[in-house]
Amino acid sequence: MSESATATAAVTTDGAVVNPLRAGLQTDRISDPCSLVFFGASGDLFKRMLLPAVYALRLRGILPHDFSLIGFSRSAYTDETFREYCKTQLTAFSPSGAPQDAVWNDFASRIFYICADFTDRRHFDDLRKRLEVNDQALGTRGNRLFYLSTPPAVFPQIVTQLRDAGLDPRSHTTGWTRLIVEKPFGTDLESARALQREIEHVFNEPQVYRIDHYLGKETVQDILALRFANVIFEPIWNRTYIDSVQITSAESIGVEGRGGYYDNAGALRDMIQNHVLNLLALVAMEPPANDGGEAIRNEKYKVFSAIRPIAKDDVGNCAVRGQYGAGTISGAAVPGYRDEPDVASDSNTETFAALRLFVDSWRWAGVPFYLRSGKRLARKMSEIAVTFKPIPHRLYGEKTDAIDPNMLIVKIQPDEGISLRFEAKVPGPKSHIRSVFMDFNYGSGFSVQSPPAYERLIADAMRGDPTLFTRWDAVELAWEIVTPMLDVWENGRATGFPNYPAGSQGPDAARMLTPDWRLL
Repeated sequence: MSESATATAAVTTDGAVVNPLRAGLQTDRISDPCSLVFFGASGDLFKRMLLPAVYALRLRGILPHDFSLIGFSRSAYTDETFREYCKTQLTAFSPSGAPQDAVWNDFASRIFYICADFTDRRHFDDLRKRLEVNDQALGTRGNRLFYLSTPPAVFPQIVTQLRDAGLDPRSHTTGWTRLIVEKPFGTDLESARALQREIEHVFNEPQVYRIDHYLGKETVQDILALRFANVIFEPIWNRTYIDSVQITSAESIGVEGRGGYYDNAGALRDMIQNHVLNLLALVAMEPPANDGGEAIRNEKYKVFSAIRPIAKDDVGNCAVRGQYGAGTISGAAVPGYRDEPDVASDSNTETFAALRLFVDSWRWAGVPFYLRSGKRLARKMSEIAVTFKPIPHRLYGEKTDAIDPNMLIVKIQPDEGISLRFEAKVPGPKSHIRSVFMDFNYGSGFSVQSPPAYERLIADAMRGDPTLFTRWDAVELAWEIVTPMLDVWENGRATGFPNYPAGSQGPDAARMLTPDWRLL
């Protein structure tokens, strides 16, 4: 659908233009008051993503009337200097620009800070006292959302300190207590299980929100609406009509100063195990019994359960890894991965990973799912491309015309939208056939900029809606799926690294999986 296919905008009696696609939508204001506690509040994630997300929720009238924000970190701030720090970061990173006095003054009055050492129990006692004061002074009623935006190594330590200070949900019986855990949830299967054991000593599973910001993107959320709110797709969403599914998450940037982290992670851990596998689950899941969070997460778990395990001796046939060398991005020369700061000069870490997986279920038996993610590729692009089977018998078109299979493309970023490829006759006396596209763009279609993913996810955690968060049993299965590749790749050196230049489509070996990768 093109922009011209959008319904005509209506005009209200006061002259305001109303997009009919957004008419009649109910308010999203969160009803429960609460306190938001950000561990690691002086870090990069907080200033760039989390703080702007919370402030945007305030600007859009979604935050509850009674709330507070507490920063908990090692940096030496007071309440006042932390408020100034927050204002400076919002000026730099908030899409709405510098905070305005009227809204900012009220928002700032609800910001507090605790200069803390995560190993010192006294600082967690200080946090408990501050929360109790805010419950009385700001009306937060004992509702608490703890956000772990620290390095993963201190997650268990913080959770244990919360329990010892009486801030765990079993000790605190007034209001609700929830925990948001940033990725990565472990660095492999065993470390993920160890972290889970520490968390479940303090929090029950319904109180834990494992965040994957990809799931908060508007187009990712719309996968289920596309499938289950349209009768034209679900009847053909199966092995009878679908030939293959390609899921791509490509970046043109390098490690961007995160070489120390990335050299211990790699593309398989950093992207495939969480973001990309979650996209696969949304594409492949069965219709849930209802639209509740647990019903949807149950179906995602079933998909992970049905993914065919890859034996270690078959990794070479089902997976490809790569590492970028020097090349050119947007006309500028860029260094190879091994020349990036904090990266080992003989690094064995993959910056590109591609897998071929099969979902052994009645719906998907025999349909390959191709997953691809990498850095320093030709362009930034995240999408899901569903390729349908070719026509069974050719009736139309000149003999020299290629008839391409139909394809449905969900464009996640940067151009959020949906595109459908189909064949059409070229005007003229001959019956030439060409591929054409029917496009829908979220920005122009709904006349609104999709909010960043963290806005949606933080708001959902405050509401107690787990739909877009990952349950432990699914996290465990995702680690089991990628473990054979991790074991083989870490225990065997890649002799060909670097094997693709920056700015390319990735390593040539990826064509072993499928010759039909969509160009980046």
